[in-house]
Amino acid sequence: MEEKVDRRVRKTKAQLRAGLARLMQKKSIKEITVKELVEEVDINRSTFYLHYTDIYQMLESIEAELMDEVSHLVADYPLDPINNKESSYPFIEQIFTILDNNKDICIALLGKNGDMAFVSRIEKLIADTVLHRLSIRLPKDNRDIEYAYAFCLNGCVGMIKTWLSSENQESTQHMAELTHKLIDNTTHMYLEQALR
Repeated sequence: MEEKVDRRVRKTKAQLRAGLARLMQKKSIKEITVKELVEEVDINRSTFYLHYTDIYQMLESIEAELMDEVSHLVADYPLDPINNKESSYPFIEQIFTILDNNKDICIALLGKNGDMAFVSRIEKLIADTVLHRLSIRLPKDNRDIEYAYAFCLNGCVGMIKTWLSSENQESTQHMAELTHKLIDNTTHMYLEQALR
């Protein structure tokens, strides 16, 4: 019986999440009401309040789940861009899998009405890992690695936005390979010059 309840709860939350994603593609989170969301997904208000206190708490909960997935990924796939170039590929592929599995809400979060503070938190989480490892090889006073990293990261965010909104979306494997090549080429070109 408990599994049936769990399935119902998951289904309701998935409906609410999909509805919120659709609404966020049209308007800012500040403009979305509980009434509008429950009408969008055809459930009653009391069902919404069983799970969330308001729209902001719902969005925080969704973002926390995504952040948790990325945090686990960082822990499960330790990056070593210095000694093992290939270590970043499985990590990148898993990032694209997470994005693909959460496509609707990711499009909303990265869109014009999205939450850039959330995107910044994800970027910081990854940067804290990657930049630390890259900076070990460079002279302490060399801050250029931050610029090179920002260049790669912002390029990746742009690529992800384009990929998520594409009608003929390439596979996660294709996007991971492309991203890996672009980052690898940029990083190694930069490191070669910095170490001369």
